[in-house]
Amino acid sequence: MSEKKRILSGIQSSGALHIGNYFGAIKQYIELQDEGDGLYFIANYHSITSVQDKDKLRKLTQNAVLDLLALGLDPEKATLFRQTDVPQVTELAWILGCVTTKGLLDRATSYKDKIQRGLTPNVGLYTYPVLMAADILLPRADLVPVGKDQQQHLEMTRDIAGYFNETYNVDLFPLPEAKLNEYKIVIGTSKNEDGSFQKMSKSYNNTIDIFSEGKALKKAVMSIQTDSTPLEEPKNPEKCIVYNLYSLFSTKDEQTEMAENYRAGNYGYGTAKKELLQKINDLFEPSREKRKLLCNDPDFIEDILQSGAKRVRELGAETMDIVRMAVGIG
Repeated sequence: MSEKKRILSGIQSSGALHIGNYFGAIKQYIELQDEGDGLYFIANYHSITSVQDKDKLRKLTQNAVLDLLALGLDPEKATLFRQTDVPQVTELAWILGCVTTKGLLDRATSYKDKIQRGLTPNVGLYTYPVLMAADILLPRADLVPVGKDQQQHLEMTRDIAGYFNETYNVDLFPLPEAKLNEYKIVIGTSKNEDGSFQKMSKSYNNTIDIFSEGKALKKAVMSIQTDSTPLEEPKNPEKCIVYNLYSLFSTKDEQTEMAENYRAGNYGYGTAKKELLQKINDLFEPSREKRKLLCNDPDFIEDILQSGAKRVRELGAETMDIVRMAVGIG
């Protein structure tokens, strides 16, 4: 029997998880639990590039753990840990940084996009791909579930792994493969000024939070940007944010029915938003209830994280023994 592939991915603790996070990453985590050796982490080192308030970072990190468990990540099937509980990752990041060219980092489109949006161009943000490479290469992961926006970073990880193997004449790091999800992009609740769709992102303030409920959730859904086409006139579902988001939650038949309603006229955006709201509640209501129960048992949560970190530190120790010997510091 062939050995299961090692699967690794992380999610930043920089804000409340939204439906873009779910369809872009977390849904894959849950589905892959039975297919390989899954390692999933809360990327709180990465979060420091934008969250520089200690109490806020602690709270967001804890929330992200609760969110993943509530959504279905099973610690009996997959390993869950905090990035900061594995100190070898920063040691490896420094060593990898010493074989990574500035030219490679200069090509990172994610860094350029974030700077254009007004984020402070700190060194941590610039070297983000090197730390991400360390996350992946430390346990020598084979497969990385990523969204389209992170594909370039994974390609950079493959480059960095190759740089190290070639520089030190070792066959240590596998070149990890991307596991792309079926959703090219989860669009946000508003459009760009030119009318084009915008990726759902906390940076754009255009999200619908997974664990929002009641009035707050209803407000987020009913505030989705639409055009001024009158109720009685036909509408184009493909150009509507509401329809595109509804498509994430619905069957093909349900999508066809809504699209036909759009094109027939006498179907308002308000009605479509109510149907979307119902779909969101149907999918996430059980997870919301589970999360409330998990909040009452912080010791259980911490035990899961410490058990996960212990395992990844052991994997990391094996890797770092070889890395240090190869470099000449072991």
